[in-house]
Amino acid sequence: MRVTPRAQRHADRAGDPLDGLVNMFDLGLVLAVAFLLAALQSLDITDLLTKRDITLVRQTPSGQAIIVKRGEQLRTLRLSGQRTAGSGARVGSVFRLADGRLVYVTGR
Repeated sequence: MRVTPRAQRHADRAGDPLDGLVNMFDLGLVLAVAFLLAALQSLDITDLLTKRDITLVRQTPSGQAIIVKRGEQLRTLRLSGQRTAGSGARVGSVFRLADGRLVYVTGR
């Protein structure tokens, strides 16, 4: 088989076959982030990514869970639902607003 002088002047345009794998890896990263954001949105906890200090109250099968984020620190408190008894002083009141949020007002 003879190669013509015109064909010798043009470089191979096929490229590296592994270049396509790099693009697939990038696509996989984008999809992973998209699925993570969709999962956070479906659980309605995207505030964990956007706001600085938040407190969320979640109902779980084992009771209530309170998620507290202060700066970069994230803490989860689980409430067992057990009753306690004792004596003490009143330190404030909790009110439920019309939209379902709870507001804690400290005592004077």
